[in-house]
Amino acid sequence: MDDKSLLKTGVIGTVILALCCFTPILVVLLGAVGLSAVLGYLDYVLLPALGIFIILTLYALWRRQHSTNTPNQ
Repeated sequence: MDDKSLLKTGVIGTVILALCCFTPILVVLLGAVGLSAVLGYLDYVLLPALGIFIILTLYALWRRQHSTNTPNQ
């Protein structure tokens, strides 16, 4: 995966999961379709996934910075 797509994946995933974690988007959607029993387990899935996407974004930024600083041979 190249640096640009890795960064894009990390940022998009982080934004979507941040919206789901900090706003009641999933609460409203799951309640509307009748799956409100799943709401108790959302924190077990969303918070680790948010951490993974934040780490992925930081890794992509680190990799992008180091690839631009290395001289071409």
